[in-house]
Amino acid sequence: MIVIACPGQGSQTPGFLTEWLSDPADRAFLEEVSQNIGVDLIEHGTISDAETIRDTAIAQPLIVAASLLAWRALARRTDLSAAAVAGHSVGEFGAAAIAGVFSEHDALSLVATRGAAMAQAATEAATSMAAVVGGVEDQVLEAIESFGLTPANRNGGGQIVAAGAEEAIAKLVAEPPRGARVIQLQVAGAFHTDYMASAIPTLQEAASLVTVNDPARVLWTNADGSRITKGTEFRDLLITQVSNPVRWDSCMQSFTEAGITGFIELLPGGALSGIAKRGMRGVPSVAIKTPADLDAAVELITSANE
Repeated sequence: MIVIACPGQGSQTPGFLTEWLSDPADRAFLEEVSQNIGVDLIEHGTISDAETIRDTAIAQPLIVAASLLAWRALARRTDLSAAAVAGHSVGEFGAAAIAGVFSEHDALSLVATRGAAMAQAATEAATSMAAVVGGVEDQVLEAIESFGLTPANRNGGGQIVAAGAEEAIAKLVAEPPRGARVIQLQVAGAFHTDYMASAIPTLQEAASLVTVNDPARVLWTNADGSRITKGTEFRDLLITQVSNPVRWDSCMQSFTEAGITGFIELLPGGALSGIAKRGMRGVPSVAIKTPADLDAAVELITSANE
């Protein structure tokens, strides 16, 4: 089984969409999405600086649109009918579109609403996030909690992301757990914690207006790594996900139990494939960062289907 993953916020870098605009179909897709949601994704994916695309209201639709663009490009090259899918944090909206739970238009419209609501919630307090890499898991969790922080993303592969007050994050960076290093993330708030609770009603109202279908392919949730069979369940989990921890470690355990044979991370790839190499040793992986990476993804899919 090939698992295709949609990355979450923090995976964007300045200019990462530049090489994707030579294909008229890809440019047209981004132009249409930009018009629909009122965010110029082509500008932000090509010329905007790091601080601009750090803005949650921009970053979230930019990342999800990029993942769907890469999915479309990959689907033009190979048969993806047997691929399973999952997303990390906001990437779950991309996964929802790929699985057919939402249309692409509805998924991106909801992401734009989510991003704006979470950006507003982030202004209510000075908060941030930091990745803790390495160390002993129990000791890392104890250290995170000792600073009054939340383990917002338990990513597996030796990485846990802490979230909470900026002052507490600074202390964690200055005093890392034994055997670990702490890297502050380029995000605008403490996502997947109670600090984001005020964004939920806005997203809930928007989600109530879209058509929801049961997934047409294997789909897992960040909530606990379980497989989702009801579209309405996934919709509801996407709403509460805003203020609840991401359990990517549980997702990877589920991938392993399902017999994963390859892992492909969609644009803007890198972080999840790195975690997969540590957390699912021996499983071949491909991170799609540029159009040139599509060839390696096709080869992996072809090998798995033989």
